[in-house]
Parts: sequence; C-alpha cells; structure tokens
Amino acid sequence: MELILSLIAGAVGGNVAGGLLRSMSLGTVGNSLAGILGGGSAAQLMAMAGAGDLAGLVGGGDTGVLTVAIIAGAVGGGAVMLALGMIRKMLFR
Repeated sequence: MELILSLIAGAVGGNVAGGLLRSMSLGTVGNSLAGILGGGSAAQLMAMAGAGDLAGLVGGGDTGVLTVAIIAGAVGGGAVMLALGMIRKMLFR
C-alpha cells in the first residue's frame, strides 16, 4: 500500500516540479515517469532507513506511515524529475 501511494505521490511531485520549473520540464509523460521512478526509489530508501521511526514523529500508526510514504514519494519524484531535467538541458543546449 505504501509503495503504491509513493508511486502516485512521485508522479504528482514530478508534475508539480515540472510545472514550477518549466525550463526543466520533461513534458507531462516524462515528468510522470521520472516522478514514479523517484517516488518508488524514495519509498525503498525510507523502508531501508526505518520509516517507522519517522512515522512516529508525524502521528504514529497507519496515518504516520502513509504520511511519510506520500511525502517521501512526492519529494523523491520531484528530485528525480529535476535531476533528469538538468541533464537533458545540459545535453541539448
């Protein structure tokens, strides 16, 4: 469940980042795919780092775990989209 939420939040985060920084945007599909990749990666990193500890800080229980998954997915999705956007911009000047 957390992985699915992270993937969806990653797609949203990638599109939000692409909308805010249009010069780095990869287009809607590219932003979504980069966001899904980043959201999934962030979810796995959070699981390895022990997201349960962070979940306790945001409210504990299922709500905390889901909140951490959504935030990590969105931030990871935006970060990967920006990184790929910068690489694309440097390669195709």
